[in-house]
Amino acid sequence: MSSNPVAETVVSLMPRAKTELTELVAFASVADFDQFPRSESEGAANWVADALRAEGFQDVALLDTPDGTQSVYGFLPGPEGSKTVLLYAHYDVQPPLDEAGWETPPFELTERADGRWYGRGAADCKGGLIMHLLALRALKATGGVPVGVKVIAEGSEEQGTGGLERYAEEHPELLAADAIVIGDSGNFRVGVPTVTTALRGMTLVRVQVDTLEGNLHSGQFGGAAPDALGALIRVLDSLRAEDGSTTVDGLTGGSSWEGLQYDEEQFRKDAKVLDGVELIGSGTVADRIWARPAVTVLGIDAPPVVGATPSVQAGARALVSLRVPAGVDAVEATKLLQAHLEAHTPWGARVSTEQIGQGQAFRADTTSPAYAAMAEAMSAAYDGAEMQYAGQGGSIPLCNTLASLYPRAEILLIGLSEPEAQIHAVNESVSPDELERLAVAEALFLRNYAAS
Repeated sequence: MSSNPVAETVVSLMPRAKTELTELVAFASVADFDQFPRSESEGAANWVADALRAEGFQDVALLDTPDGTQSVYGFLPGPEGSKTVLLYAHYDVQPPLDEAGWETPPFELTERADGRWYGRGAADCKGGLIMHLLALRALKATGGVPVGVKVIAEGSEEQGTGGLERYAEEHPELLAADAIVIGDSGNFRVGVPTVTTALRGMTLVRVQVDTLEGNLHSGQFGGAAPDALGALIRVLDSLRAEDGSTTVDGLTGGSSWEGLQYDEEQFRKDAKVLDGVELIGSGTVADRIWARPAVTVLGIDAPPVVGATPSVQAGARALVSLRVPAGVDAVEATKLLQAHLEAHTPWGARVSTEQIGQGQAFRADTTSPAYAAMAEAMSAAYDGAEMQYAGQGGSIPLCNTLASLYPRAEILLIGLSEPEAQIHAVNESVSPDELERLAVAEALFLRNYAAS
């Protein structure tokens, strides 16, 4: 990284950043209060609020959103007549999954021999909050923050329950800004400065299949009694073609991705695909993960193998995720998915579906002045490397809400979730080098944007 006062300041602040990220990762702030204590999320929210107050933010508030969680808001006034930039991140995290699969405890930030910092939320997206704080502190130390800054830290992004989206719609003035930086995506890979220009939308549907009043002995009744688990398996199998492509009746197959491409062998390495196992779908890797729909069975309620009895199952259910590309309405996709599940349930089994989460896809306008300001900032932070445009297969439902509420606002997506970060998996980590460089880039962006 080229030597400049902002970069030098960020370097000096990195030990503090590690301490703060350690404190924030320690909260098991999973916004599923059936599994994790609400107090953990409340503790993280209060940590963020205290951090904003310490930086001189005004109107700091814990917003009670309609889904029963809290988002944290604060405003840092800029010079008179200056632009306003909204900085977004979320403090809620995914569950740790198999804690035994973690080499170090998931809620203890741990530096390992490879130099990365490991812990749930280190990259997605507590690290994003620390990135914002680093950028603002660096500007304060080198001449001041040249724009007004709003920060919003969401408390339920990973659940897809839409609390902040609905709150924003009910209070449209709160998050209004000239530019919005969403700190919840990531570079294409470490060292490649990247803005994400497209996000797939998503829907979550729970499907329940019932066939009997109660379980039956598989020897006495099996062969004629309809097995609910077998019926569910058939329904779920109908969601994929032979090559693994997503097949939902009436849902278009998406399009081709124009822009940065993803080498197939590199993708296999990044995804840790086992030797001999084929990738699924057709088209380029970028087509498949950024521009086309993708169905995933997230979970099945069925008897575990250990302790299973010789029974025909009376009922079974599954949670199905469907990612949809920009240009496909998530509401319509939800209806098509539910209709498909109901139509493909065999044997006259009783089936019910329930939509439990939904978010629209997003596509950015890359011709805006903010993109030029970010390109210049990223080039400076990454030793002259050219900023790349990539898609992201994941969903950030708030993006589309913000784009609808503030059609003139310029929206950029950056962040720490590059492939090595393994977000949503065991052993999630963040590269401290990426945290440092992206904090520099964000600080320089704010300065560039103020002058544009």
